[in-house]
Amino acid sequence: MAKHLKVGDLAPAFSLMDQNGNMVDVGQMEGKKALVVYFYPKDFSTGCTMQAHEFREMHEEFLKNGADVIGVSSDSVESHKKFAEEHELPFTLLSDPDNKVRDLYGAWGAGRTPGRITYLIDRQGVIRMVFTSQMKPRKHISEALRVLKEINV
Repeated sequence: MAKHLKVGDLAPAFSLMDQNGNMVDVGQMEGKKALVVYFYPKDFSTGCTMQAHEFREMHEEFLKNGADVIGVSSDSVESHKKFAEEHELPFTLLSDPDNKVRDLYGAWGAGRTPGRITYLIDRQGVIRMVFTSQMKPRKHISEALRVLKEINV
């Protein structure tokens, strides 16, 4: 298992299927936009739904500041599609069924439970923020936005 990536590390590129069954290559986004990649435990769970709603509410703010938001969990494409539709999520959800990308990023909680970890990756592919908190799902959004605005100055 990979260790947690940290600020200053180069973010590993990866490709996964989104909620519509399309392959998304995160590496191809480099140089175009900043990315907020957030790993979360499970579609429809209370904390994850709360977090998704907060990202939805602040989505325009992220776009205005030059960043796309991408959620990643091991849930299936079908589960992501239902979750995104039911909660009107305007951003991409990626399915990582084998936890390969979670391993790549070291996005695990205690005892190899799926962690709730958010990475802010700048246009050059460098990680500028890592925020980990299982119990404060909403704080991921405010932290990512705060750092995004700082690096855009």
